[in-house]
Amino acid sequence: MSTTAESWPVKQYHPRHTTWPYDPSDFSTQDPSSDSGFYSTPRLVTHIDDAAIATLREYYDTVLPRKGRILDFCSSWVSHYPPAVEEAAASGELKVIGLGMNKAELDANKVLNTGRVLVDLNTNPDIAAALQEAKLIASSTNDNDDESERLDASTNVVSTDYLTNPVPVLESLHTITKSGGTVHLTISNRCFPTKAINRWLRVSEEERLLMIGDYLHFAGWREIEIVELSNGKVEQAGGEGGGEAAAGQGGGLQSLMGWMGMGRRDPLWVVRATKG
Repeated sequence: MSTTAESWPVKQYHPRHTTWPYDPSDFSTQDPSSDSGFYSTPRLVTHIDDAAIATLREYYDTVLPRKGRILDFCSSWVSHYPPAVEEAAASGELKVIGLGMNKAELDANKVLNTGRVLVDLNTNPDIAAALQEAKLIASSTNDNDDESERLDASTNVVSTDYLTNPVPVLESLHTITKSGGTVHLTISNRCFPTKAINRWLRVSEEERLLMIGDYLHFAGWREIEIVELSNGKVEQAGGEGGGEAAAGQGGGLQSLMGWMGMGRRDPLWVVRATKG
């Protein structure tokens, strides 16, 4: 375990398997009905608490570019980007694409300045094809393509646990990311249990993070790391792991929770990787 310049603990992921270790049953769900139907009603709510959101914004402020292209996949009405990233998008220096399941939610997300794509990744895991069809990236992904047409970074907030075909999704994302580009998969312990994959519901939080590391490894990503933004304890926020923004934005809520004896906040990790 080491500590980055962002002051969050970082654990290097090391490949655990030489062949794919999971069974199809690991990716089944309690509710096998269409995700398009499940997500047809807009949910203009946040799925992690205020303290976790403040910490995630602080993390994004240290890792996301201010120029180039970002994809927020499994996106919603808010992407939790920090003000500096939102300002870069507003100026046009940064192009932000949203890919999600609900049109009303995506339309409400003002940081998505370059395009919004509706796609169910559990039935069509090819992100590249979806963005190419929408003419948001170049129609070819050959190595000789203009790197400016590729993604600099991608984000996903508490939605990886719903992917029933995670490796094809992340493989496709890899093909349209420029060399040195990154992906940031934010993980907590909140979910819609009927739509989360079965293995997610059976294993520990540590195993979930390693499982996502496995996804990225088998999809061709490298330099895979697990960043602990919060272990879920209120007393950590705003201290060594949270950063000044988290302390400033979430302190009141955290203090109230501590006074009430709750002593907990949503835990938060990022599993990130680089195209190298």
